[in-house]
Amino acid sequence: MLILNRKTIIPIFAMGIVILASNELVQHPLETTVGGIDLAGILTWGAFTYPVAFLITDATNRLFGVGPARKVVYAGFVFGVGFTVMTALGIAAGVSQSGTLSLWQALFRDPDAFAMLRTALASGTAFLAAQLLDIKVFDVLRQQTWWKAPAASSLIGSFVDTLIFFFLAFAGTGLPWASWAAGDFCAKLVMIGLLLYPFRLLVRWYPQPLQVSL
Repeated sequence: MLILNRKTIIPIFAMGIVILASNELVQHPLETTVGGIDLAGILTWGAFTYPVAFLITDATNRLFGVGPARKVVYAGFVFGVGFTVMTALGIAAGVSQSGTLSLWQALFRDPDAFAMLRTALASGTAFLAAQLLDIKVFDVLRQQTWWKAPAASSLIGSFVDTLIFFFLAFAGTGLPWASWAAGDFCAKLVMIGLLLYPFRLLVRWYPQPLQVSL
C-alpha cells in the first residue's frame, strides 16, 4: 500500500535546502580565533547547518514513520547530489568551451570541477549511509523518553557522516581534513543538543497530514 502525504513536501524541500547549503559551507573554514585557537584549521561552516538534516529526518520519522522518513532521505539525496553534479558539469562546460578539453576531460582535470564532483560523491555516500542509519536507530528507540531517540540517532548518524564525508572528499588533497572532521563532529554534538527542543516543538505543533491510500 502506497501512502501519499501532502505534508511531507515540506520536509523534502527543507532537506534539499540543508544539503545544498551544507555541501557549499563545508568547503569554507571558520575564519576566526577563539582563546588563541585558530578555528579555520578544525572547523567549517557546514558543521552548523548539516545537523538540521537529522532534525528533519527524525521529526518526519516521529510524525509519519519509517517509510515516509526514508522517502524524504531519498528525495533529499537525489536533489542534493543531482544539483552538485550539475554544478560540476557547468564548471566543466565553461572550461571546455574556453580551451581544448572536452566536457568529460574538463570534469576530471579541472580542479574546481573535479572538487565539486568529488564533493557530490562524498556527500551523497555519507548522507545516505548516515541518514538511513539514523532512521533505524530512531525506530529502535522510538518508545523511549522523547529525547533519547533523536539524540542517539543523530549522534551515531553524525559520526558516520563526518567520517565518510571528510575521508572521501578531502583525503589525499593535503588539506587538514582529519582536524576538520574532529572539529566538525564536536560542533555537530553541540548542534544536536541545541536542536532537541526545536525537535520537540516541531513534533508537537506540526499540522497532521491528510493521507491518501492508493
